[in-house]
Amino acid sequence: MEVDCSNFFQQLPIPDKFNEKNDKICAFVNQHKEAGSKVVLITSGGTTVPLESRTVRYIDNFSQGTRGSASAENFLHHGYAVIFLYRNRSLEPFSRHFSRLNLLDILELADDSSATQPIIVRREYEGKMKTMLLKYKKVMKSGRLLSIDFTTLNEYLHLLRASVLSLRQIRQSAMVYLAAAVSDFYIPKDQMPEHKIQSADGPLHFSLQLVPKLLGPLVMEWAPDAYVISFKLETDKNLLIRKAQEALKKYRHQLVIANVLETRKQTVVIVTNENNKTISLTNEQLLDGVEIEEHIVPELLVRHQQMMAEKCNETNF
Repeated sequence: MEVDCSNFFQQLPIPDKFNEKNDKICAFVNQHKEAGSKVVLITSGGTTVPLESRTVRYIDNFSQGTRGSASAENFLHHGYAVIFLYRNRSLEPFSRHFSRLNLLDILELADDSSATQPIIVRREYEGKMKTMLLKYKKVMKSGRLLSIDFTTLNEYLHLLRASVLSLRQIRQSAMVYLAAAVSDFYIPKDQMPEHKIQSADGPLHFSLQLVPKLLGPLVMEWAPDAYVISFKLETDKNLLIRKAQEALKKYRHQLVIANVLETRKQTVVIVTNENNKTISLTNEQLLDGVEIEEHIVPELLVRHQQMMAEKCNETNF
């Protein structure tokens, strides 16, 4: 069942700090338009769906932003400017490599006997910390990374539309990489209780509404010249390719990255209207710490460049 999204955004409240974030996005795109850079919008992490206006409880999903943050590093490595639209407290480029560690376990005092001694990085983490710090500082000095956070579905949808509309001005130099795990359901503001739902009132009953599929207007209206990549995650591998192909036919974007839940870190299928290409890592590569995004991103760069060349030829013709 499709939901009409023509009036959808009019019903969504404007998030806090939206104008401030939108201004940053517009300035970032303008900066890289003048520089002639290619810009990719990467969405990452999951969205929350509040159950109350003054939110105590909410619906969430398991996404930690692994694919989005790893992909961002690889796009930056290959020279793209990156708008990283990510769930607050999910993984971020570069710092993600230390996400499983307690910060205080990485640091120590130069001299344990004196509280006035400088703080240093423990020797076993020094090499990796230095490598990531140098990469991060280089990227930030170049001005090629803009991180914009969200928490709720409402925030995400407003910021997604604002980002894509801003990218419209750089036309085919823009890429949209929709790696976020976005809720399919929500509770409209006017149907949401204001205060905390009380367990004393008995079992909880509520009705969730469908979130409109925004990939259609994104492709056809918001940024029709951008190279758009969506993701398809399934638990049944027999449905995977068919569902990806159906999405391409329906929304008319360029590419779907299809993966099965259990093997998503080892195998993906690049699905286009022309063909399918499987990208896989061996068990040895996984043990060596190779990430599949290191192979996904170069493949996308080639395809994006091909599209840009075709558009240029059409214009010249």
